[in-house]
Amino acid sequence: MTHPDSPDFTLAELAERLGAHLVGDDEARRMTGLATLKDAGPDQVAFVANRSYLKDLATTRAGAVLLHPKHADVCPVARLELDNPYLGYAQLSRLFDPSLAPPRGGIHPSAVVADDVTMGERVEIGPNAVVEVGVELGDDVVIGAGCVVGAHTRIGDQSRLHPNVTVSYGVVIGKRAILHSGCVIGADGFGFAHDGGGWHKIAQLGGVVLGDDVEVGSCSSIDRGALDDTVIGNDVKIDSQVQIAHNVRIGDHSALAGCVGIAGSTRVGRNCMLGGGVGLSGHLTICDGVQVTGMSLVTNSIHEPGVYSSGTGAMPNAQWRRNAVRFKQLDDIARRLVRLEKRDQEG
Repeated sequence: MTHPDSPDFTLAELAERLGAHLVGDDEARRMTGLATLKDAGPDQVAFVANRSYLKDLATTRAGAVLLHPKHADVCPVARLELDNPYLGYAQLSRLFDPSLAPPRGGIHPSAVVADDVTMGERVEIGPNAVVEVGVELGDDVVIGAGCVVGAHTRIGDQSRLHPNVTVSYGVVIGKRAILHSGCVIGADGFGFAHDGGGWHKIAQLGGVVLGDDVEVGSCSSIDRGALDDTVIGNDVKIDSQVQIAHNVRIGDHSALAGCVGIAGSTRVGRNCMLGGGVGLSGHLTICDGVQVTGMSLVTNSIHEPGVYSSGTGAMPNAQWRRNAVRFKQLDDIARRLVRLEKRDQEG
């Protein structure tokens, strides 16, 4: 799909940006967007990263196709040859994304910006945004419409807050961060003391630190620490509707899919991947290189890298009810088995 505000590039420019080998006589042809092999027109780039789509390659109308050199023989149009076409597609998608266009700079008249806010060059602050006292904004920072940036927060160069993001006070956000609409960074962690009759709130005195190149999806929450900070490492990718509780630490290059929930003070290592709906109990340690499959519940620390799962897949209700009855009998069955094995050994 081509957005009306998308920039356009010549094929020669795209090849240079990707480090791809351009094959064809159309170096000066301008491309305005990306599309599938089936739907692409003469001013769009298509790509092949999966063999199942090769059947559409011979009939594509795309202006050019991004592909691996081994598939070049059946391509009827200009080619951008690259060893990792899917990575190339990711890079192209950012070039054509109008929301990632360089900021125009300037403060909308309806925005409320404290007098002592420090701003770098080309900072853009949208309508009805609020930027409180002591905030520091780096170069090329974009604060979208309706955002709130709390007092004494620091936001690094080229970071972008989409409309209606809330950042509480004293938060540190690194360079090139992307925060999507509705996410909340630095709300109070869930801390209460019980006196036998009611709950007493524990003030959350820590902060939140996001590293460089972090992305947080829409309507996700990262709570501030109780005393120490909640820390999200560099290049961590967080999907929508994720809950990260106070004092959690997540290592560099980890990725969390939608609806993950991490309870307080849990440590997640580097290069970890948590599938959709995964839950981590509090005060756990998950080592580097762990992958947890969707809808799993982790209640104990994991000290060896690998793939971990829990739970059962969906099945007809009648079958599930029978299995549930047997699950309740497992302990008794195990005890009986131990007695039988002991009897056999003695006999």
